[in-house]
Amino acid sequence: MRVAIVDDDGLICNSLEIILSAQDDIEVVGSVQGGHAAVALYCEQRPDVMLMDIQMPDLSGLDAARRILDDDPTARIVFLTTFSDDEYIVRALALGARGYLIKQDVATIAPALRAVMSGQSVLEGEVLARVAVLGARRVGGSAATSDGSAAGDDDPFSALTDREREVVRGIAAGLDNKEIAAAAYMGEGTVRNHISSILSKLNLKNRTQIAIAYWRRRGVGAAG
Repeated sequence: MRVAIVDDDGLICNSLEIILSAQDDIEVVGSVQGGHAAVALYCEQRPDVMLMDIQMPDLSGLDAARRILDDDPTARIVFLTTFSDDEYIVRALALGARGYLIKQDVATIAPALRAVMSGQSVLEGEVLARVAVLGARRVGGSAATSDGSAAGDDDPFSALTDREREVVRGIAAGLDNKEIAAAAYMGEGTVRNHISSILSKLNLKNRTQIAIAYWRRRGVGAAG
């Protein structure tokens, strides 16, 4: 697979390039140290996978990923970062990222990239645990399995009305109440009422948990 690397730390870029290039099935086609450069590199090389940091001084990895995915929705972007921040995870999954890894065990990176190439989405163990805590509460109390799939056949969203599901999709896409109201042709007050009902039915506390529950239900597996 052809892999591009993005990180604001040149030492990390070089280290990742050495580690990944040692794999027989990986060719590193470029490494850059900023979000704007990442967009340019993707347009130039069209890598199979782009491994990208989130926090960068010029343009964040999330914003760079949005620009890349707007141009090419099939792009495979895997975030590699030190931050398991809940909002970052939600935004990354809402954008359509194929993975979210933490800079801990470099041995998991190559297997994770192979999983992405095979069509899977991957989350590193710590991130998967955060998703489980925030968004995996199930109607009726069923739990999430260790591989990220739901335990049991019950669908927590089956208790929601069609309009509530529409609101859930808007939240998962990162829209605020005003944007959801405009897209769904309903008042902001109605959106707020739907959100209150969704939280009650799913036994969740906030919209972040709603978004994570939605993306987890879409099927996100563990890295490594």
